[in-house]
Amino acid sequence: MKQIITFAGSNSKNSINKQLAVYTSTLVEDVNVTILDLNDFDLPIYGIDYEIEHGIPDNAHKFLEHIKSTNGIILSLAEHNGAYATVFKNIFDWMSRIDGKLWSDKPMLLMATSPGGRGGTTALEIAKGRFPFMGGNIVAEFSLPSFNQNFSEGIMINQELNSQLKEAVNQFQQQL
Repeated sequence: MKQIITFAGSNSKNSINKQLAVYTSTLVEDVNVTILDLNDFDLPIYGIDYEIEHGIPDNAHKFLEHIKSTNGIILSLAEHNGAYATVFKNIFDWMSRIDGKLWSDKPMLLMATSPGGRGGTTALEIAKGRFPFMGGNIVAEFSLPSFNQNFSEGIMINQELNSQLKEAVNQFQQQL
């Protein structure tokens, strides 16, 4: 059976992006899902001086191993001030020091959501521009606007958006 990982680019304990990522993973058929939480991979802020003095932390290696050992990735990015959340950028930077092609060409369903009407699209655009240079194989994408109006109690309540998400999941599933 295929293995996928799902996670949010957020360290919020109540992350709406994690809720979306976990829900999305339930729509993928015939796979084993590992849900990752960035809070379980605590890392110092990346800096070359830290790396020279201490090396690359084990948690960066552990997270990268999850990526390398999976068949596919579901990632929902939190957007802070028009960019990735700092916690995601930090783990991304640490992993890139181990392997510049850190996404390992694994099929990726890339998503974002926010309470606002744009649904994290700015962070998605940044990722779509950057990830392919880092081994990112984005096979589908989805943005969920107005999270609190469209998602409730662990499920998508807006049927039109749910249909769009299911189409993205289908595209992802075909590439596993």
